[in-house]
Amino acid sequence: MATKLRDSGYSVLATDRTGDDVLRADISSTGGIRELEAAIENRIERGQILEGLVNVAGVLHSGKLFDLQLEQWEHMQSVNTTSVLRITQLVARLMINQRDRDPGNSRSIVTVSSNAGRTPRYAMAGYCASKAAATMLTRCFSLELAAHGIRANVVSPGSTRTAMLIGMNGEAEMERASVAGNPAQFRNGIPLGRIAVPEDIADTVAFLLSGNAKHLTGIELTVDGGATLS
Repeated sequence: MATKLRDSGYSVLATDRTGDDVLRADISSTGGIRELEAAIENRIERGQILEGLVNVAGVLHSGKLFDLQLEQWEHMQSVNTTSVLRITQLVARLMINQRDRDPGNSRSIVTVSSNAGRTPRYAMAGYCASKAAATMLTRCFSLELAAHGIRANVVSPGSTRTAMLIGMNGEAEMERASVAGNPAQFRNGIPLGRIAVPEDIADTVAFLLSGNAKHLTGIELTVDGGATLS
């Protein structure tokens, strides 16, 4: 995501708890939120416009509801949902303060959710619930931010070749199972015959951030090769 946006001409501030080319900050803490706010304000003071936010962090703990541990539930809610609330609150306030420098609708917020946020998944209930909340949270933000000329949209991927998904079954088995589907787990296959790659998702996010989507807000774009067609 960061590479795509940099290649598109954005000055990107990426945040994570680990990594070399990011602002290392734990945004689950008040201190981490303050670190991020200071880093953004520093760029604003240097003349940059805060044009976009992408909420892309995500974690998954699989398991049936009867077996799901409270700690696992809270971890998914914290990363997948609460981070969307806290960071969108922070960034939206800073965007509102910059409206005089951007009277149009170029400022945009995109949350990367999941198609599991609207389609029940077997043994993934905690993840489904957290992503459903993130989706609706972002769409509600779209209503409240529209008066300020700020757009908020959702991209919901299906199975995507990421470390999280590969770690569940191994790469070859993961792709085969995702494409074929699993009737025993009430899971459809993928009509287009392949799982997504991260670039598929990044391209969609970049579109929603761009001026090409300046009259789109409150929508959910599902990028899953047709896996959740109904």
